[in-house]
Amino acid sequence: MGCTLRQSDLPKGRDIRVNGVPIPRAAISAEAQHHPARTPIEAWNQAAQALIVRELLLQEARRLGVCAEPASDAQGRRETDEEALIRALLEREIATPEPDEATCRRYYEQNPRRFRSPDIYEAAHILFAARKDDAQAYARAKAAAEQCLAVLRQQPGRFAELAQVHSACPSAAQGGNLGQITKGQTTPEFERALVALAPGEMTQAPVATRYGFHLIRLDRRHEGRQLPYELVAHRIADYLREAVRRRALAQYVARLAGSARIEGIELPSAADLRVN
Repeated sequence: MGCTLRQSDLPKGRDIRVNGVPIPRAAISAEAQHHPARTPIEAWNQAAQALIVRELLLQEARRLGVCAEPASDAQGRRETDEEALIRALLEREIATPEPDEATCRRYYEQNPRRFRSPDIYEAAHILFAARKDDAQAYARAKAAAEQCLAVLRQQPGRFAELAQVHSACPSAAQGGNLGQITKGQTTPEFERALVALAPGEMTQAPVATRYGFHLIRLDRRHEGRQLPYELVAHRIADYLREAVRRRALAQYVARLAGSARIEGIELPSAADLRVN
């Protein structure tokens, strides 16, 4: 979600111009909606840079006499005339070489951790639901979790029974069994506690998340395995192709910006301009 801009948020100063062509402040404010940022002024600056890049590319396309017919995608969405012009310019001016087999294999060998199947965890939990903004309910949930944990330390075999009685998660019907889960499928706090357990272990204290307090038991861990090169070769080629394209685009835009007259905004450097 972009930042909502008020007039008082906008930077003061001259109007922005690219080789004498003005970029209206209203257009920058409208573009800022598409640039999520921590502050309105940061969103505005990102939007201004995006429109500067767009204007640089349009000016270069017209200078070179580039022509293009707007294209449509599979969903029927049609380019604007300016989008078509920029696309045709970049297709003409930016060469993206295909990564060869040796380059792809070298990347695979140098980055083995990127090409592993994820670890799979079989786990169960008991959830004592509560929200932090309800202090009394939160305290009651924590106390109930600690009481249940005390019972489980003495009688760990009662985990499924107590989950059915106490857990506020739908998994209570299966004795708290969550089945197989991988990283990213739970909250960060739950995941940190889970991956720290050895198979058969249970958390030594209730784990707080935005849902309340959890007692977590890890039943099994299935280690991920290295994926064969042949299975990921196309993914590597796509990644390397896109990386080369982005570098080439950045260099091309930096060259255009370096020879342009840009007024009304202080850019960190020409190389910081980006093509979206």
